[in-house]
Amino acid sequence: MHSFRRLALLLVLGSPALLAVQAQNTSSSSTPAATDSSNAATPTSGQLSVQARIKARREQRRATAIHDAYSHVYEAYLGAGYLRFTPGPTLQRVNEYNWNFGFTRYFDERLGVTIDGRGTYGTPFIERPLVSSLSKPAISQYAALIGPTYRFYLQPKYSIAGRVMAGYAYGNFSGDVGANTALSTALGLYPDGSTYAASASLIGEYNVAPNLALRVAPEYFLTGFGSTQQNSLGFTAGIVYRFGKQ
Repeated sequence: MHSFRRLALLLVLGSPALLAVQAQNTSSSSTPAATDSSNAATPTSGQLSVQARIKARREQRRATAIHDAYSHVYEAYLGAGYLRFTPGPTLQRVNEYNWNFGFTRYFDERLGVTIDGRGTYGTPFIERPLVSSLSKPAISQYAALIGPTYRFYLQPKYSIAGRVMAGYAYGNFSGDVGANTALSTALGLYPDGSTYAASASLIGEYNVAPNLALRVAPEYFLTGFGSTQQNSLGFTAGIVYRFGKQ
C-alpha cells in the first residue's frame, strides 16, 4: 500500500517535467522547418551574382550603343521647316516655309558648335493695297547663324538636345514689286535690308543607324527687320549624317 502511494506521488511530481520536455522537443522540431522555408525564399549568393552579371552586361551594351551613336566628331544635317513670321509692322502673320542645312563639330558626346544656313519664303496677304493691285507679294529672308549645341539626354535610339544660335539675316521684301523698296513699304512690308538674328530650339533625334538619324526641332526665331523685333515660332525637320570618330 505504501509502495503504491509512493508510485502515485512520483507520477504526480514528474508529469510537469515530462510536459516541458515534450514542448521543447516540439518547438525544436518546428524551428528547422521555419528556417528551411526562409532559406528557400532568400536568393543564394550564386543567384545574386548571376543577376548582377546579367545587369552589368545589359548596361555595357547600352553604353556601347550610346558611344557608337554619339562619339562622332562631325554631324551634317539637311531639312525643311515652317515659320510664323510678321512681314510688316501692320500686317498679320504669314506662314513661311524654309530650307536649312548645318554642320556641327562635337568636342565630346554632348557638346558641339553648330553653323546653320537657311532661306525662308512666304506670301503675306495685303488686305487693301493702296498703291498696287498685288495682294500677295512674295517675300524671302536668309540667315547665317552659329552657336553651341548640347545633348542633355542620351539613349541608344534617340537623344534630346538644346541649341542657341545668333548671326546675320537679310530680308528681301520688294522682290515681287521689281525691287522697288518704296512700293513694298507702301504695301506695309518691311524695307529690304540686313539685321541681327537669333534662334533657340529643342532638338529631338531618332537614330535609324549609329551614323544616321531623323531630326525635328521646335524653334523660336528672332529678327530685327524695320527697326522692330519679330518673334517667330516654327520648327525644322530633316535628316542627320554623322561621321568621324573621336
